Amino acid sequence: MTLIHLFVLVPILSALLIPFIGKWFPKLHLGWAALFVPVLLFVCFCTAIPKVAAGGPVFGSVSWSQALDLAFSVHLDGLSLIFTLLITGIGSLVVLYSIFYLSKERESLSHFYAYLLLFMGAMLGVVLSDNMIMLYIFWELTSISSFLLIAFWFRRKKSRYGAQKSFLITVGGGLFMLVGFIMLHVITGTNSIQEIITMGDSIREHALFVPALVLILIGAFTKSAQFPFHIWLPDAMEAPTPVSAYLHSATMVKAGLFLVARFTPIFGGEAVWFWLVSGIGMFTMFWGSFSAVRQKDLKALLAYSTISQLGLIMFLFGMGSAALQGGASTESVIYTKAIFAALFHLVNHSTFKGALFMVVGIVDHEVGTRDIRKLGGLLPFMPVTFTLAVISSFSMAGLPPFNGFLSKEMFFTASLQAGSMNIFSMDTWGPLFPIIAWTGSVFTFVYSMFIVFRTFLGPYRRERLEKTPHEAPLGMLISPIVLCAIIVTLFFVPNGLSHYLLAPAVHSILPSYQGMEGLIPHISAWHGFNPELLMTAGVVVIGALLARMYRAWQDVYELFPASRSLDRGYQWLLTGSEIGSKKVTNLYMTGFLRHYLYYIYGFLIFLTGGTLLFSGGLSLRFSHDVPAAPYEMLLVLIMAAAGVGILFTKSRMTAALLNGILGYSIAIFFVLFRAPDLALTQLVVETVTTVLFLLCFYHLPEWPKEDRSFKVRVPKILISIGMGTLTVLLALSVQGNKLFDSISSYFEDSYDLAGGRNIVNAILGDFRAFDTMLEVVVLFIAGVGVYTLVKLKIPKGADDHERK
Repeated sequence: MTLIHLFVLVPILSALLIPFIGKWFPKLHLGWAALFVPVLLFVCFCTAIPKVAAGGPVFGSVSWSQALDLAFSVHLDGLSLIFTLLITGIGSLVVLYSIFYLSKERESLSHFYAYLLLFMGAMLGVVLSDNMIMLYIFWELTSISSFLLIAFWFRRKKSRYGAQKSFLITVGGGLFMLVGFIMLHVITGTNSIQEIITMGDSIREHALFVPALVLILIGAFTKSAQFPFHIWLPDAMEAPTPVSAYLHSATMVKAGLFLVARFTPIFGGEAVWFWLVSGIGMFTMFWGSFSAVRQKDLKALLAYSTISQLGLIMFLFGMGSAALQGGASTESVIYTKAIFAALFHLVNHSTFKGALFMVVGIVDHEVGTRDIRKLGGLLPFMPVTFTLAVISSFSMAGLPPFNGFLSKEMFFTASLQAGSMNIFSMDTWGPLFPIIAWTGSVFTFVYSMFIVFRTFLGPYRRERLEKTPHEAPLGMLISPIVLCAIIVTLFFVPNGLSHYLLAPAVHSILPSYQGMEGLIPHISAWHGFNPELLMTAGVVVIGALLARMYRAWQDVYELFPASRSLDRGYQWLLTGSEIGSKKVTNLYMTGFLRHYLYYIYGFLIFLTGGTLLFSGGLSLRFSHDVPAAPYEMLLVLIMAAAGVGILFTKSRMTAALLNGILGYSIAIFFVLFRAPDLALTQLVVETVTTVLFLLCFYHLPEWPKEDRSFKVRVPKILISIGMGTLTVLLALSVQGNKLFDSISSYFEDSYDLAGGRNIVNAILGDFRAFDTMLEVVVLFIAGVGVYTLVKLKIPKGADDHERK
């Protein structure tokens, strides 16, 4: 096990310790204890920058199951290093911010920080895993932990709904992704991503290659909120603001982008990959920015702006994948710059969007509302927050002197290149890309201005606010100040980031271009008067006019009513599935035990009997059977008489005694067949159960008169005859088909193998130890569940929704 393995496990293990720390130090705000973890990891990952920048990735693997090709394999290269620094760096700032945002007295901090650290460890596992199955495990762990974080304020109905919605969509996409991984394993025979990358074009002709591509992209699109799976992200804004700043700006929503980048060396150059990634990314960018303008809640606005920015980055990754069409060449180097721009904007987005979420959280925390219609005139009361909002919003709008301007110019460059491409039929559809890119950027400028001007400028409406506005405490301002400082710094000195982080990441995504000249562009703020600069100027002019005249054109949104939205379609599907499943359930859940037994035994008869009949397994051979002794026949007749007698008895007591006769007769058979240990066990069990039956039945009334109607008795007779016949045929077929040697000879050596003289005990305690242990674990989990339900107390002030 390497240090990288420990880096993944430290947050998860710390999450387990957080509740105990809260009990040991009740006066301590748990945020301070949790802060140590991401800060330590950030420093550790920073020490790996020189080695990775020099082209030395870090590998490590711990075998799990060689037969299934499962291993906890980690791979720290340029791409994963960027993500680990974002996960731990932004994570450190978010934890610091949360210390001042969340009250120690009112919030369950042990749960919050346990969930947050669990999510951090899961994200590190996603970006560092080289084994596809391990990547999937951590992938779904991010969905589980994000569900817990979004539903942190679980007494709010909207929080529960948002958590459920994000969980269903992202986990559903993850299942599609898992099937894609399995297909890749079928194609390549390995679960190692790096090994698959080295196989190159040899796997592209396989029939499962394109289906695997599509399924993996579905997983990426659901996680990164790409159209039409973007609908979960706005509802996830019900989470506490620190959660939104972490999950929905720098980490969880970036997992899909990471997946696309990691698998670009495998699928890049394929037309299906190019069109799905770039096309859906571009449309998501436009739709997200267009939808953000109409939002009245600041966090909802940021949610749609995040969707838009993620689409922008996704488009750039799609454009860059064209560099692999036909193999690496000097003519295709131009497309690699889109990959570079995607990585640069990914970093920039994490800085300005993280800062914006924190700014909105400050406004909500200090003013009591996020409704833009109630805000305005806050500049005199919150000058520092206003400054932070200007820096982060203008960076998102792509204005100088902020880092967003640099990557937005690269985005325009990539969109213009798309318009002149002559591959993948782009000569027909390519010209639409710069138009859509520019239009989406105009709307981005509009909503960025709304954040600043509608919140901090304009008339002050004290009567609409829940609190008297005032500046946030210094502790809450530190994190957004650090992010805004990075925003400004990266504008003036971006090439340090380019050399040490972006360039190694590009080499990880495009290994075939390693060492090729012109792969890594030099970042500068001024390129002269070019089409990109003209596009930016047009964005500012048209965007300013649209923002100023919003009331004159806002009716255009009535063309897209909520009743016809994708969100309403999701709600209809969810409600319809619940109603449909309830109707189907009511058809067979009749409340009669006999009906449930019909289903179980009927299914068993048709499935097992059909298999036995049509597979040729039915074979009755009596030539080698030992003749039955008279006393054995007598014992069989006694058992048959007892079994038939149970059917006609009218007393529970008599039925229990007859049932005991059956059990004791089986014990006698064990004695006759020379199995005294089984006979003793059967005698003990039968005695205890018979006594318990008698004790319980003594206090119960007589059996009610049985329904002997024709429609009740006939199914019972058919099921009974069918099960009896099936059991006899199975037993005789097994006796007549000896395909393999008996394994009993192996267990006869139980003393030497397991140190046990009793073969049955050795089988249960040693040979089947894991099976027995898991059975005990199941009983333990059931006991914990029962105990939790018994101890669960609902607060007296809980409303009906809370009780549900």
